[in-house]
Amino acid sequence: MNKLIKQNIIILILILITLAGCGRKKVKLNLSPDERMAKAEKLFSAGDYLDAKTEFRIVILNFPGGSLSDKAQFYLADCHYQLKEYILAGEEYKKLIRAYPNSEYVDDAQYKIAMSYFKLSPKSSLDQNYTEKAIEEFQRFLEDYPNSDLIPEANKFMKKSREKLAEKNFRIAETYRKRTIFRSAIIYYDHVLDNYYDTPFAEKSLWEKAGCYQQLGDQEQADKFYRLYLDKYPKSAKAEKAKNSLSSTGNTKSQN
Repeated sequence: MNKLIKQNIIILILILITLAGCGRKKVKLNLSPDERMAKAEKLFSAGDYLDAKTEFRIVILNFPGGSLSDKAQFYLADCHYQLKEYILAGEEYKKLIRAYPNSEYVDDAQYKIAMSYFKLSPKSSLDQNYTEKAIEEFQRFLEDYPNSDLIPEANKFMKKSREKLAEKNFRIAETYRKRTIFRSAIIYYDHVLDNYYDTPFAEKSLWEKAGCYQQLGDQEQADKFYRLYLDKYPKSAKAEKAKNSLSSTGNTKSQN
């Protein structure tokens, strides 16, 4: 008996002992792989994710490499996901991709890894490490599975993640601007403009950047960015203000 099989037996025994001790539904011992899987899926469909987790784990440990192993691994991860155990879910989805790279579930697993990080992503004022990880995993999904039916959903959540990072940098810039530390504010406005140009915070950043140069007394740079603002956002509610600013200095010529 090799080491891996011994480890699986030990883990299975521990699972059964734990279940006996906590008084949950009894685990039937003599089920075929198909019967065990059918029971696990029934529990999953009923929303009993705790007991479903146990059944899926038994399939994985008792029948490693079997025809149902990849499906059981995916649903085990899904149980964690449904229970909002997103860190555990992400790790289980990763196990599926590593162990069964040719499985029909790998694209769904990669999408769910990204979604797990997205679910962990906090509001924009807090640390955005999980948001950055979500973007990284969504990007991997988009590149590796361009024909997936989940592409529209991945793009939607990628957009939301990028907007959250844009908002964080914009808020930092605003803090500096309100404290009249204009050059530091410009650095963060530029970060938004360079990296999140496709978010609503790009327009706001360009407007405030022009205003910062105006506050610094650098009218030439202010006019440059007011003109750029008019070129990019001619129908903006602030377009008239930009024109008035340029008119007052005589610099109304478009950059185009």
